[in-house]
Amino acid sequence: MLNPKRPSIISVASIGIVCGYCAATPAAAGDVNGNFQIKLGVTGVYTDDHTKSLSQGGVNILPGNGATTDDTYIPSATLTYYFTKNWAVELLCCADRVSVKGTGGLASLGEIANTWVFPPLLTVQYHFDGFGRFRPYVGAGVQWVHYFRERTGSNGLGATSVDFQDSFGPALQVGFDYDLGGGWSLGLDVKKVFEDTKITWTTAGAPIVAKHDIDPLFVTANIGYRFNLEDLFRSPRGTLK
Repeated sequence: MLNPKRPSIISVASIGIVCGYCAATPAAAGDVNGNFQIKLGVTGVYTDDHTKSLSQGGVNILPGNGATTDDTYIPSATLTYYFTKNWAVELLCCADRVSVKGTGGLASLGEIANTWVFPPLLTVQYHFDGFGRFRPYVGAGVQWVHYFRERTGSNGLGATSVDFQDSFGPALQVGFDYDLGGGWSLGLDVKKVFEDTKITWTTAGAPIVAKHDIDPLFVTANIGYRFNLEDLFRSPRGTLK
């Protein structure tokens, strides 16, 4: 789904900001039962995508034609807020570049579109207890993907422009954290999202329109740090700033 040749500049910058912020707030002592957690990791994005329909001027041109996106690995960051010891809400967000390549009769055209994406993914989680240092959880939520800076790629279609329709879909989640002590943890997280988009190429003739399922699977290995959010607003002596 995302460009495998390099990590997103925005993703790397976001992780750097988070790391710098943590280093600058020593008052936020680690707490395995704290109400806030930051996780940094590497995420594999595995798409189960296929083109549902491809038409030009209302005429179906799908047989033998389609498009696909590549699996890839990107740096990732998540923020989790715990309402109780069991219930939490998590936000995953970054930005990167998506490349679309032709398949079947369009395979010889190579990249037929590319775009930048802003894909926040929000889930509500239930964390199980009673397993010692092993802390499994499940979750469900939604992902919204905003596409911007769309380009026609190598443009074998001869298009003058291309447009991606923003996508929205439900997400399921399962994962675990393993407590290392002092608020630190190692974790594995899996999210499955069900979403599709519509891509429209403007050509000299009738527009070419593709309806495309993306349905990515996000698999993340991460390291986390958990603490009490209110500690950020306390001085070393424990008084509010």
